[in-house]
Amino acid sequence: MNHLKTFILLAVLTALFGGLGYMIGGATGMLIALVLAGGMNLISYWNADKIVLKMYRAQPVDEQHPNAVVRTYVADVVQMARDAGLPRPMIAIIPNDQPNAFATGRNPANAAVCATTGLLDRLTRDEIRGVMAHELAHVKNRDTLTMTVTATLAGAIAALANFALFFGGGDDRERPGGIIGTLALMILAPMAAGLVQMAISRSREYEADRVGAEIAGDPHALADALQKIDNHARGIVNTTAERNPASGQLFIINPLAGRGADNLFSTHPATGNRIKALMELAAKVGQRPRPRPVARVAPVERSQVRPATTSVPTTSQVRPQARQGPWG
Repeated sequence: MNHLKTFILLAVLTALFGGLGYMIGGATGMLIALVLAGGMNLISYWNADKIVLKMYRAQPVDEQHPNAVVRTYVADVVQMARDAGLPRPMIAIIPNDQPNAFATGRNPANAAVCATTGLLDRLTRDEIRGVMAHELAHVKNRDTLTMTVTATLAGAIAALANFALFFGGGDDRERPGGIIGTLALMILAPMAAGLVQMAISRSREYEADRVGAEIAGDPHALADALQKIDNHARGIVNTTAERNPASGQLFIINPLAGRGADNLFSTHPATGNRIKALMELAAKVGQRPRPRPVARVAPVERSQVRPATTSVPTTSQVRPQARQGPWG
């Protein structure tokens, strides 16, 4: 039933794409749009993960990395993937100060999981394990292909709607509603695509939280991580996500700053609701509440954010102060 629902929702996105083409160029425009949508679905299936990784400048890392924090991150992901019965995914880091993470790939055998340098810098080891277990849960549940294809199609619908605004299309007689119909669809189609993204993404986030907590064996760690990420993400701009808002659904927490229409329809459930569900899960498995963790670094103000570097930071760059706790 879940796969049928996803197929129907993706079909709706394709139909929206074709409808925009019809409003722009009549029957010929619809045919061209549907052909493009079909081609984009094929391209997304085979290459969307590579496109997303390149877009965010993701850099593969392994156990030989000079940064001790990164080495531990890699070792934990490998161990949890093995315990979950998954093939080893490609493990990468993204040079971005906003703490966040995502998974992508068309199937578990071709999956990649990514954490930002901001995540590795601001969370404890247990919290990072919880976050990456959530991403491995998306891989295990085979969510990554659906989410990546949906992001690609939703972004294409928004781009085509902008094209309709500037160029309007051919003869008004071939387009129902003329310019008024085109303008209406230009506004409504991206909103409808956002609603489809919400329907696909929100239920999958709750399920990935549940399965991820089981993989890591610590619902509280994931709950604490979600709260920290949510707090920091509000004050740190993810420039790439802001330029490509349709890709925001891939992340564990909405990376968009919420200034303007980009965040009108959030693809993520409310963080408080996710934490509540994790607390209920912890109670069911008999895990006692623990003291809330103290932030390892002071909250980052927007004015203090440094531009992300294009190279992977060294150990001293990532955490210049003396390390404590699980990082050594």
